[in-house]
Amino acid sequence: MAKKFKDLTEREILALAVTLEEEDSRVYGDFADGLRESSPATAKMFEEMQEEENGHRRALIDMFRQRFGEHIPLIRRHDVKGFIQHKPVWLVRPLGIDTVRKQAGLMELETRRFYEHAMEQVSDASIRKLLGDLAEVERKHSAIAESLEAKHLTPEARKEEDTSRRRLFVLQIIQPGLAGLMDGSVSTLAPVFAAAFATRSSWDAFLVGLAASVGAGISMGFAEALSDDGSLTGRGQPLVRGTVCGAMTAMGGIGHTLPFLIHNFRLAMSAAVVVVAIELAVISYIRHRYMDTPFLSAAFQVVVGGVLVFLTGILIGSS
Repeated sequence: MAKKFKDLTEREILALAVTLEEEDSRVYGDFADGLRESSPATAKMFEEMQEEENGHRRALIDMFRQRFGEHIPLIRRHDVKGFIQHKPVWLVRPLGIDTVRKQAGLMELETRRFYEHAMEQVSDASIRKLLGDLAEVERKHSAIAESLEAKHLTPEARKEEDTSRRRLFVLQIIQPGLAGLMDGSVSTLAPVFAAAFATRSSWDAFLVGLAASVGAGISMGFAEALSDDGSLTGRGQPLVRGTVCGAMTAMGGIGHTLPFLIHNFRLAMSAAVVVVAIELAVISYIRHRYMDTPFLSAAFQVVVGGVLVFLTGILIGSS
């Protein structure tokens, strides 16, 4: 059962302080390890912050020995009421830089407030001085963290990290998503419009389009996930890539399938053609925006492929 903070003794408060510094040091080490490849400047910052925490821990242990002896009881955050239960973002790979910096700021603020409240709780002059010194250490540590960020995260380093993050985003999200969207939007044109012209029934066309879209999504999702494990290519986790690719494939096909829910066949066909044009324009923009393809070139390639598949479906369905 968690203990109330106001019920902690001076010995327990100091023991908890040792644990807090040890935990923060390990978390900063995990931050550094997770960011070393993608964001070396930020990783270096957290390595130095880890060293600072280790220094605080050693100072706290020395203080504890002087006052209470060699044995330090194990008191952790969850043993005391009032502490925030942090999400273990440091265990997630890949790490997000903004998330990591925000988490580090919360950790520093919480530890500093712990010392400040602990200082208010005791009346013994020597203990108050001890806790005041600890609070001052944390305030200085916050200043050190800011100076380390200014030292390591120069405009050039930030620009390099932003470029690296954009590259990873393109590799892990945009590429599989774009591949799925293109496959779903283009490959399902033929069966959907072939069924529409063959049956002249909006509902039949909708069923064919739905089946083709979902089936293509499942197929593309598995194909992308099984293509590689991402360890060498840097393309990220297979499950994430497969999910993104499969979802975008299904979405690409369902987009021009939904208009066939309209009972009037001519109106449904007209709406489907408009949706196809929008889909091809969106694909062209994404290729231009993230794949550095000139917009006219991207539009030409996508439109030509889409029109050919579209005509194929019409010809087959009308025969």
